[in-house]
Amino acid sequence: MLGKKLVTAQKRGETRALCLGLGMVTCSMMMYFFIGITVVPFYTKSVWTTETVCKVLKANIKDKVLCPNSEGSEDEDIFPYPCLQVWVNLTASGQEVMLYQTEDTLERNPKCSYVPGKSENSKEVKARIETIASNFKKYQTFPCYYDPGGTQTNVILSRLYPPKGLLFAFLWPTLMFTGGCLIIVLVKISQYVSVLSAWQ
Repeated sequence: MLGKKLVTAQKRGETRALCLGLGMVTCSMMMYFFIGITVVPFYTKSVWTTETVCKVLKANIKDKVLCPNSEGSEDEDIFPYPCLQVWVNLTASGQEVMLYQTEDTLERNPKCSYVPGKSENSKEVKARIETIASNFKKYQTFPCYYDPGGTQTNVILSRLYPPKGLLFAFLWPTLMFTGGCLIIVLVKISQYVSVLSAWQ
């Protein structure tokens, strides 16, 4: 009687462990799919792939020309803000080009180097933009990214999804997939050993 109870408990434990492993594998595959349709397209779409050194030529804040937060947007929370324009000397080609914060900045407003997020306090936004401009004037040389193919003549300060970020995004689903597969393999080995012991 006790032996039957132990066998039943063992089978239940194996079933739960097997369900856990299959669940982990399923969740990891869903995460792979989600990353594949969200992060990967932005990574492959970016043409600013080569890192070089940029030297600041001028950083101006156009107080009289206020840029909209997003062209064609009907969002009521959007407010005008001072337009920061940073021009740099591209070391790779020696050209004078405009610097943008990220790829998204160019799409949201090609006239400004920096596009702030939504905020109700315009004074804080203005102070932040002035701080960024002063930092550019203080640190004249810094790494930036440009398009080696020449499709885009401008440069960006940082990529939204760099290679390290893409690898980090795939790290967790990979660990979950590996853990799930490992649990399934251990359960199968345990079942095989149990069957082998019972046969002997």
